[in-house]
Amino acid sequence: MVNGIERPLDLLNNSKSQEVMVQLKSGNKFVGTLLAFDIHINLVLENTKEMDGSDIKRNLGLTFLRGDTIIFISPASTSLK
Repeated sequence: MVNGIERPLDLLNNSKSQEVMVQLKSGNKFVGTLLAFDIHINLVLENTKEMDGSDIKRNLGLTFLRGDTIIFISPASTSLK
């Protein structure tokens, strides 16, 4: 157990209300505040921004990302440094 994380969903639960970066199978990257998720890793993000490298491509606001399109989810504070 590292940082109170025993299962993969523990990391997501600890990341609620925090900024995360999500990369999709399409190659698109999004950064937003994690509001909710389910067992299928469907995500609801607020203040979502679509990224182009380290630049903001466009602001999307409240966004639903379907779990089967996601490659990875990372705390944004560590992934944007």
